[in-house]
Amino acid sequence: MKAAEIVEEFFARVRSGLDPDAAHSYMAGCVAAHQVTAENEQTVERSPQNYADHVRDMMKAYGAFQLQIKEFLASEDRVYVRWKQTGMHVGEVEGFAPTGKPIIEIASAVYRIANDKIVEYWIQIDREGIRKQLEHNAAEVSQD
Repeated sequence: MKAAEIVEEFFARVRSGLDPDAAHSYMAGCVAAHQVTAENEQTVERSPQNYADHVRDMMKAYGAFQLQIKEFLASEDRVYVRWKQTGMHVGEVEGFAPTGKPIIEIASAVYRIANDKIVEYWIQIDREGIRKQLEHNAAEVSQD
């Protein structure tokens, strides 16, 4: 299977929240996840089970969210994906109580594939944008 097909199926089944437990079909046993937050890069190790739990946590926070691929580029063993995720703030997020208001996440990642599995990825999420939406929504709810 080509790298692009692996990542495309991973997004359609796992990252979308439709079948988080299918992560083992697309991820190596130990994946290096390079996460950039406010110019602070950290690397964590993710297992397929850990990733499935992460997707379920997102669903607890944002409900059955919609995932829209905005850009998808592949070259050899690397696949770049930029997406827009839209959900409802139905669970606590970063100390903000649920507001029932929409939340949009804009993010992108580069996935590296080896032996037909995701073995490493580099991800950037607009966390500041999410924080501003949470603050705005919390202020709206407190005024109601």
